[in-house]
Amino acid sequence: MKPVPVPVPVSHATSLRRAPVQRRSTERLARILDACAALLDEVGYDALSTRAVAQRAGVPIGSVYRFFGNKREMADALARRNLECFTRQVTDRLNAVTGDPGWRQAMDVVLDGYLDMKRTAPGFSLVDFGNQIPVGTRRTEPNHRVADHLTDLLSGYLDREPDEELRRGFLIAVETADALVHLAFRMAPEGDEEIIAELREMLRAYLAHVLD
Repeated sequence: MKPVPVPVPVSHATSLRRAPVQRRSTERLARILDACAALLDEVGYDALSTRAVAQRAGVPIGSVYRFFGNKREMADALARRNLECFTRQVTDRLNAVTGDPGWRQAMDVVLDGYLDMKRTAPGFSLVDFGNQIPVGTRRTEPNHRVADHLTDLLSGYLDREPDEELRRGFLIAVETADALVHLAFRMAPEGDEEIIAELREMLRAYLAHVLD
């Protein structure tokens, strides 16, 4: 099995007024996003405010506005950080696999990583990779963003060119997983296992058509 290349960081620079340069600024940005995630779980997106985030992060309100013009930009940066974390975790798990298990195990690694974040990542149930907030044009929609990163990440693992056919296949798989995982977590706090099992079988059947 070819090692999966270390992913290029998913920059949240597009959501930032000013990118951090010094270590102190980077740490402050991380505290702001951590506070944003925690408050999303506690009060939801509608009640979220930049002032509350500043208070929770222990930073002046001006520090929040240094990076973000409003809470939508802050939530979008959190979503991009979620995708960066997810991509890194999937890469590490794939590189830990021994032998050549094929795309089915790779799919399980991706799906299990997504489920883990749904269960454990603060704020993820609301922001996810951006699905719950406005995100602009079609090519920057969250599921397109996720599908593009999975295509680039897994094409080497699958020993296949990252062409449009593969991107379309992963986009369909991501859209399917997104809908059914959200259904599973509406049915049960930790995700309805029967729905997740059905999703896994659906993805295997569809991706067999695309990848075999």
